Amino acid sequence: MDKQRFTLAVLTILPLVVACGSEKATGGSGSVAEQRPVTGVDWQVRGITADGATTKAQGKPYLTFDAKKGKVGGRLGCNAVNATATVRTAHITLGRPSTTRMMCDASLMGTERALLGLFDGQVGYRVDHDTLTLTSGNGTIVRAVAAK
Repeated sequence: MDKQRFTLAVLTILPLVVACGSEKATGGSGSVAEQRPVTGVDWQVRGITADGATTKAQGKPYLTFDAKKGKVGGRLGCNAVNATATVRTAHITLGRPSTTRMMCDASLMGTERALLGLFDGQVGYRVDHDTLTLTSGNGTIVRAVAAK
C-alpha cells in the first residue's frame, strides 16, 4: 500500500516539477525573463561578420525599427539611414536605404558599407534577451544589443 501511495505522489508531482523547472529566472528575483520585441528598441550594433571575418562595429551605429510607420532609422557609423521596414515573424524586409552623404574615417566607412549590405532585401532576425542578430541573404551577420 505504501508503494502505491509513493508512486501516485511521484506521478502527481513530477509534471509540476518539470513544468516549473523549464522557466529561466533573471537577477535572482524569481521572475521569468521577458523577450524584447525587435521594434521600438534602439539596437546598438556591436559586431559585424562579413565575408567570414568578424569585426567590431566602429562609431556608434544603431538601428531602430518602427512597426507603426513601417520604417527603420538609425546611424551606420558615419551617416544617418532611413528605409522602409516590414517586420514579420523571423524576418524583416528592408527597402532601399536613404542616407546622408558625409565622408568619414575609413574604419567608420567600413562599418557603414557592411551595414548597407543588409538593406534592399530580406534579413532574418533573432532576439535573445537583449541581443538582436540580423542575417542577410549574402551572409552578413550583424549583432546588436538593446540600448539601456
